[in-house]
Amino acid sequence: MDRPSHIYTVSELNKQIRSLLEGRFPFISVSGEVTDLRKPYSGHIYFTLKDGQAQVKGVLFKMQQRYLAEPLQNGKQVICRGRISVYEPRGDYQLIVDAVDFHGAGNLQAAFEQLKKKLATEGLFDEKVKKELPKFPNNITLITSPDGAAVHDFIKIAKRRYPNTTLTIVPVAVQGHQAPAEIIEALSTVNNLKATDIVVLCRGGGSIEDLWCFNDEQLARAIRRSCIPVVSAVGHEIDFTIADFAADLRAPTPSGAAEMLLPDAMELQKNIAAFNNALLQALQRTIRESEHRFRYSRQRLSHMAHPVDTLLLKVSQLGMTLENNIFTGLERKRLALQEQKTRIERHNPTSVLSAHSQRVALLEQRMTHAVFMLLQAKDLQYKNLVGVLDAISPLATLARGYAIARKKDRARTIITDAGQVTGGEKIELQVQHGHILCRVEPAIENEETVTK
Repeated sequence: MDRPSHIYTVSELNKQIRSLLEGRFPFISVSGEVTDLRKPYSGHIYFTLKDGQAQVKGVLFKMQQRYLAEPLQNGKQVICRGRISVYEPRGDYQLIVDAVDFHGAGNLQAAFEQLKKKLATEGLFDEKVKKELPKFPNNITLITSPDGAAVHDFIKIAKRRYPNTTLTIVPVAVQGHQAPAEIIEALSTVNNLKATDIVVLCRGGGSIEDLWCFNDEQLARAIRRSCIPVVSAVGHEIDFTIADFAADLRAPTPSGAAEMLLPDAMELQKNIAAFNNALLQALQRTIRESEHRFRYSRQRLSHMAHPVDTLLLKVSQLGMTLENNIFTGLERKRLALQEQKTRIERHNPTSVLSAHSQRVALLEQRMTHAVFMLLQAKDLQYKNLVGVLDAISPLATLARGYAIARKKDRARTIITDAGQVTGGEKIELQVQHGHILCRVEPAIENEETVTK
């Protein structure tokens, strides 16, 4: 019979079991009835959580008891959220409880599990459909309530870790019946603007009822439709919502989201300095090794010292030429860049628009003045012509009592001689106001023709 390759001690075995259980069940929710409840002098609560077939030991530490909505009692049906751990000295495993849900837990949990199963079957939670998040985001949009402590925690950590990132807050309700619709609308608006790198759904912890708006089916589908990566940072580490599974990344807390999404600027600077130092040491090491090889080769070629010296001088000259060419090239590029910058500034739309606006204003002022002067000239010309016309107009003569006599023929011939008419002929007299129809009568006296 083969002996095992390794023989565990009891401590090693318990430690391995603890590692396996805590890794397999980091955060879980367990429903059952509270029994064997006891609270020793330490203030911690120890109890057993059981159903019809099995039971598990649980412990609620003193500092977590302030979150209880009501006292924990034997016979209570509850949902305990926490993590599995092993007490190595006794080899017992137990549930370390972080939160207890008393009210409606069973029905809500059932609805949660049903929706989760439905959407998972559709492939809504598949990792292959989730988008990759940028490592150095320039803009992050928080869809949250601006009054909550969670958003302020996020902002504080973000400004400390990576102050170059711009943060935008879209205010919505994060609790209640209207919350899902507001969050969905905010997601749609942010996607239409396309002015951010990451969207974070942000809310602090609460009961299952408080967080229920993040278990909305339409919200889950809206998260998956988003063309911008969505991060769910809802509740405490032990709180899980449908939004967590639908999102491209689930953060345990809002503060944790800031830690996960943003690099530590100080750490980056340290890494850059370390890489720079490592690169410098590597270059120095390479140079020393090259110098050693060179000296070794020169010793072996000592009889060819003069050619080697000549080559060294040539290499040195080429090095200086190369350095000069590089400097000249860089200076030329700098001047070209400065010229391009000046040209861009000269053709800046704002400057061009301002110059054109000034020119248009000047042209408008000149045009107004020219039109005014032209109107004055035309008005004077008009008055002169009216005066001339009044002076030569026959109407002025008619106004003094004179009349114009016309024949009644087709051409309405003007009568200037009495011989143009005969007795009994009808003629027309034009006076200042209207026309008079007359008949010519012969006159024997002086053989003249008169009218009446």
